[in-house]
Amino acid sequence: MQILFKSPVSMPEKEHMVSVLEEHIGKTECFSYDEETAGASFAALEHTAKFKNGEQAPVSLMITGCHDFKGNGFDAFTMSQMWDCQNDKERILKECKYQVIATDMLSAGLSTHERANLDMDFLEALLKIYPTSEAVYFQNCGKLFLTSDIRQIKEEGLKRFIRFGVNVRFFNIQGTDDMIIDTLGMSTLFLPDLQYHFHSMDPNCIVEHAYNVCSYILENDNPIKDNETIDGWENGRISQKLQWVCQYEDALVQPPRPVIDINTGRYAAGER
Repeated sequence: MQILFKSPVSMPEKEHMVSVLEEHIGKTECFSYDEETAGASFAALEHTAKFKNGEQAPVSLMITGCHDFKGNGFDAFTMSQMWDCQNDKERILKECKYQVIATDMLSAGLSTHERANLDMDFLEALLKIYPTSEAVYFQNCGKLFLTSDIRQIKEEGLKRFIRFGVNVRFFNIQGTDDMIIDTLGMSTLFLPDLQYHFHSMDPNCIVEHAYNVCSYILENDNPIKDNETIDGWENGRISQKLQWVCQYEDALVQPPRPVIDINTGRYAAGER
């Protein structure tokens, strides 16, 4: 996560950072703190990563010092999918000159649900630690949010990860009536992203379907098998009467990753 600012910010006091983190993620130990440049590192002592070789270690949370942010480094492709701040994205990327980067380490050794919740608890703590932040850019999915909007969103539990950590993207296929909608961000949790290649359907319906399916996959740790079916979309809502076939494929749109391609039946486009 990149926490964006219009003006440079100082590293908060270590004791304050620990206090806020413990409020959100439980017992925390600071094992590295450099007020000038390097940033701070914390062990999340109540979140233990477990590995196949039997070793265990607490997850580490890293927060860098304040560094320059180059908003002009985003290409048109990436900016076109920043749906959550359509009216503000150009201003944000122009006015925000500074950033603090926050990341986790060893979290791959957590269960899917624990990691999703920890990441979002970490986000909530960061917004308290840095109250003057203007926006947050989520690198893994390409979403950009105003900090004020994040504070007003009321999702709880795993729904927070779908809201902030998963982006549903939309593309028109040049020279055709075909469209592609896919998701980006589920792979952060080692879960499959989704892909729809279709025509003659309201893309907003597919967007809503995609978010619902992502929530289902996350909540149930991906129970979908190759060539199984899921409920489709009909008359403005998910319908059990309409079954869409799921097939594991490589993504049609960058970045390269495995996806569940959802065949929308008579609205499907392309070859499978």
